[in-house]
Amino acid sequence: MADGRMTAAAFLVAELRRARTRRGLSQDELAKAVNYSASMVSAVELGQQQPTAKYLELVDRALDTGGIFGRMLTELVALDKAQVWLRGWRGILAEAWALRWFDPLHVPGLLQTEAYARAVFESDPLLEPDEVERRLADRMDSQGVLYAERPPRLVAVLDEAVLRRRVGGRKVMCDQALHLARIGTEHPQVRLHVVPSSADEYPGLNGPFILASLAGGVELAFLGGQIGGQELDHPTDLVRLQRTWEATLGMALPPQESVERLREIAESWN
Repeated sequence: MADGRMTAAAFLVAELRRARTRRGLSQDELAKAVNYSASMVSAVELGQQQPTAKYLELVDRALDTGGIFGRMLTELVALDKAQVWLRGWRGILAEAWALRWFDPLHVPGLLQTEAYARAVFESDPLLEPDEVERRLADRMDSQGVLYAERPPRLVAVLDEAVLRRRVGGRKVMCDQALHLARIGTEHPQVRLHVVPSSADEYPGLNGPFILASLAGGVELAFLGGQIGGQELDHPTDLVRLQRTWEATLGMALPPQESVERLREIAESWN
């Protein structure tokens, strides 16, 4: 769309998911039908992997769509010169030199402990055990970017309510809060801020988002969602989210006070 809210590629990804679920197929079942791996199906549906014409031909055949996805690729996506294909979250991580991340719902994925991440995925009744394991492995693997030779600069803001809501049990929450305090203290490229529970309503509570600065002066926003995520690069959207970020950061505690609050929270779960 011209306003940048959805590219032709994003529309194709969304329709692929809808078509599969309408047929009552899991990702594993579709993978077997098209002779691709389940991880490939998952990556395509999350916007992390561009589907090839051959892949879409097999999906069209398996779902009996009359070739609609192949035509979408050649007649919509290929003609959308204003937008590049979805980079996907892992693609953004690979290119970003700076990330500004706000989440009022969960601990940001790059900062989650394995136990916390597992509890988050296992809370979704629609995820089969093997999909939980795939997503968990991907989540843990993605955190390696923080320990790469040139890690991105990460500024993360999270609402205190995130750390007061039990996810996976008291020990999981205690360990998660201590993990955050440790990273906030020891990692030279990570700065953490906590919006205290005493704060009034603020714009960030409308939902999680990430602002990414990429090589070549490219700026992107990534919005989390129930199914995959949405990438935005339209200037109007970026300005709005940057203002939301500034207002949200203004409500948060400074780094040292945030670390102290994290330790207090950990003690409350102990």
